[in-house]
Amino acid sequence: MVGNSSPLDIAIVGAGISGIGMAAHLKRLCRGRTFAIIERRQQIGGTWDLFRYPGVRSDSDMQTLGFSFEPWRRDESIADGEAIREYLADVADKFGITPQIRFGTRVVAADWDSASALWTLTLADEAGVQTQLAARFLFLGSGYYDYDNPHDAEIAGGDCFRGQIVHPQFWPAQFDYAGKKVVVVGSGATAVTLVPAMAEQAAHVTMLQRTPAWYAIRPVRDRAAILLRRFLPEKLAYAITRYKNIRFQDVAFRMARREPEKMRRLLSRMVRHALGSNYDKASFTPPYDPWQQRLCLVPDGDLFHAINAGKAQIETGQIERLDETGVLLVDGRHIPADVIVTATGLRLSIGGKIALSLDGRPVGLAKRFFYKSCMFSNVPNFAVVFGYLNASWTLRADMVAIYVCRVLNRMKWRNAEVAVPLRTPGREPEEEQVFDFSSGYLRRSLHLMPRSGRSNPWRLGQDYLKDREFMKKSPIEDGVLL
Repeated sequence: MVGNSSPLDIAIVGAGISGIGMAAHLKRLCRGRTFAIIERRQQIGGTWDLFRYPGVRSDSDMQTLGFSFEPWRRDESIADGEAIREYLADVADKFGITPQIRFGTRVVAADWDSASALWTLTLADEAGVQTQLAARFLFLGSGYYDYDNPHDAEIAGGDCFRGQIVHPQFWPAQFDYAGKKVVVVGSGATAVTLVPAMAEQAAHVTMLQRTPAWYAIRPVRDRAAILLRRFLPEKLAYAITRYKNIRFQDVAFRMARREPEKMRRLLSRMVRHALGSNYDKASFTPPYDPWQQRLCLVPDGDLFHAINAGKAQIETGQIERLDETGVLLVDGRHIPADVIVTATGLRLSIGGKIALSLDGRPVGLAKRFFYKSCMFSNVPNFAVVFGYLNASWTLRADMVAIYVCRVLNRMKWRNAEVAVPLRTPGREPEEEQVFDFSSGYLRRSLHLMPRSGRSNPWRLGQDYLKDREFMKKSPIEDGVLL
């Protein structure tokens, strides 16, 4: 049976940053449209509700991770998970979104019916009971990684280890690691966050990395933002700070790509200054250039403070296996551990693992081209958010939500039921690799990703300022979207 007597104007999947942002923009720009947010978890937050490991925090400043229309009001520019969840909940309440969220509900499948111009969503509650929901437009704000199955590094000897092995994505509630020796396997953003946070209570924490990463030290508090808020109206101060941070990030990324050796020296100098005599060049010199992978943010240098205090250390090497008391490396070294945290990466999942189909025929998004960074070739009334890899996720989420609202308003004005980016067979865009980044979780998942053309509108851009300009100036009816 269909859960609603009449179809929704738009069904939104996910009550994280992307979903809450889409709903708020609908309230602002498409008033009167009916919508529902389908959220598999029991509360707002998405990523920020799932991840509960020690120290979990943003790796972007909150002036850009926050929404363009709702100022971030705290002094901390780098915020913890709880503060981000509270911000999202406040936005949902302010815009009257919360009553429209269906918690504890998963979208299992979605089928587009051309005859009725409707998506039929198959929903399942936590008991597995299925219902159906009809909507004219489907928006996926479900993120880009698998909530159920993170990357398994397949470390040998796990059955022999007498301590506890924990994955950050499934952190046990009230987990007690006080006074214990901890080894965090990994060198990405999660590991860099965990090490200083766990070092506050653990006897000692070792970050075991196979390959070093590049680190950027940044203050937790943005002094310029605090000063502007003191003398200017709140929204103006927020807009200025947001623009400043967008520009700073853009300049840093361009410099890294244009003058990698200069950026190498700059980042190395910051880390060397922070660690002093504890600096080990081999442990902090990656074999790749800065921004070939995302930089690891170290707010207020907390990781380096933990190392200087003797509470943490970084070891570089390959694991041979685990034994009863710790980790044995290929070179013969042994690192004792009571707790091993496998911060070994994510597994990408495109489209929230929803079984998509058009008139009953399965849709493989990996065979479709991105259109304006959010829609897909020959898939009607459908959009997703895949955030930036070199900037804040919300920058793209805001931009996409505004674009979708423009599409919906144009459809209403034209009395049109369908909006589809039409790609003519035999006239495929010139293709480029969808990501120019070397991160392991991206390389492992390239076969899952939709295709990207070399030029607009058939591409997933990674230049926010350029993308924003294109999205603003490009007409809705551009000869492709019909």
